[in-house]
Amino acid sequence: MALQFLVGTIVSLANIMIHASVTVGAIGIARSAGLRRTIWPRAHLMAVMVATAAALMVAHTLEILVWALAYRVVGAAPVGSDLLYFAFVNYTTLGYGDITPVPDWRLVGPTTAMNGILLFGWSTAVLFEVLRRTLEHLGAINAKDFSSGDRG
Repeated sequence: MALQFLVGTIVSLANIMIHASVTVGAIGIARSAGLRRTIWPRAHLMAVMVATAAALMVAHTLEILVWALAYRVVGAAPVGSDLLYFAFVNYTTLGYGDITPVPDWRLVGPTTAMNGILLFGWSTAVLFEVLRRTLEHLGAINAKDFSSGDRG
């Protein structure tokens, strides 16, 4: 059981580092894009949000790949299992249950789910903050067709 917790902690920390890196990059890009003047504020807002969401989705996909690799290294799933699929259903907390971990690694699924739910929550916070700051900026520059009602 201690080995399961150790592996889960190591993989979770690796994923937290990936997420932190992508978050810093996404916020930097959103911040620089948000500082620009624009004649199409709504399109600008959409572009910033789409780019941020896309970057975060890439991060989640990389994190799922890290879990799939960990499953392979430790032999957490039955031989012949689709490890990427197994990692996806665990990470997203979907949990179909059609693939289950081998008995010695039964805590790997809940650990993966705990990591995924934490990082999805983090992504939600990042998206909200990017939205808030971009709306704030557009309001501050009195962007064309941008009313105070749009600022939330």
